[in-house]
Amino acid sequence: MQLQQIDTTNRANVRRFVTLPFQLYRNCEQWVPPLLSEGYAVLNREKHPFYEHSDAVFFVVTSGKEVVGRIAALENRHYNAYKKSRTAFFGYFDCVDDRQAACLLFEAVFAWAKKRGLQDVIGPRGVIGVDGSTLVEGFEHRPALTVPYNFPYYDELIQHAGFRKLTDLLSGYLPADHVLPQRLFDIAEKVKARRGFWVKQFSSKAEIRRWIPKVMAVHREAFGQTASFYPPTEREVAHIIGSALAIVDPKLVKLVMKGDEIAGFILAYADVSEGLVRANGRLFPTGWFHVLRDRSRTRWLNINGLGMLPRYQGMGGNAILYTELDKTVKQSRFEHIDVVQVDEANFKSRSDMETIGVQWTKRHRHYHRSL
Repeated sequence: MQLQQIDTTNRANVRRFVTLPFQLYRNCEQWVPPLLSEGYAVLNREKHPFYEHSDAVFFVVTSGKEVVGRIAALENRHYNAYKKSRTAFFGYFDCVDDRQAACLLFEAVFAWAKKRGLQDVIGPRGVIGVDGSTLVEGFEHRPALTVPYNFPYYDELIQHAGFRKLTDLLSGYLPADHVLPQRLFDIAEKVKARRGFWVKQFSSKAEIRRWIPKVMAVHREAFGQTASFYPPTEREVAHIIGSALAIVDPKLVKLVMKGDEIAGFILAYADVSEGLVRANGRLFPTGWFHVLRDRSRTRWLNINGLGMLPRYQGMGGNAILYTELDKTVKQSRFEHIDVVQVDEANFKSRSDMETIGVQWTKRHRHYHRSL
């Protein structure tokens, strides 16, 4: 086996890195192909906003002419400045079930990080936010949109390289016909009347765009103390928002307001995984048709954000969140709800989800290793 660092200016080399998962998972029913365009964008040093402040290298392992593994080593300088740390990330790890191949990949990450004076490695992470995690439970389920799927042996390969669990992210299932207690609706109405909460709904993507500065400020307040957060740049925000707006239905986004201030949020979107499977990584010429058709047909709804800001917690606003989510679901065609990646350490969110009937079905993991 041989290790090779990818020349990101060489189209053939980049293609070998980006297309490996399509070969590895071609017979896996649960795997949802990512968009090839997004994969190529990650390695584009000229255009991707990550490279304006940080750096990454990409490796593959080959056996003969066949690529059998890949990985990226990343130094996110914005993250390290914000956290006052000296941390490297690993990401985009895919590999056959072979310890030798995996060790070659991880040793390349460790060597690269040590040369830069970095002291720890965390992963999987990507070039944007918390892009990446490793599935460790729930392999029989198809993942929610944008959430990774991998084979069960990944956890063993990563731990064999010296990593240990950092934190787990839980995803769960809620049937759309689940009935909330009437007392929650009563509480929600009383809280609105007594405390001045009200619900902001959106009619268009253009209206959502106008709210982005407020939403990003709320994002920082809500997640600024989490282990994975760092303030994104303006171009990174534009990149994230552009990807999100491509799939979002404005009717599925709601804000809980207190006066003119955002107090809580519901971010939901139709799961178009089946459309992505049919598109097989390519939006053109016909991939868009499959994705758009699935958006109007799918019976699965993903909930990727649901919560009250810390300063508004304990005021009864959660009852508004639950009942508004219930209204969103009951007024739609959806039959199944996938609650996406709640940090297991966030006991309040976990308890809230369990209160409304969520059953945890999938567990994804982030890892840490000291160098």
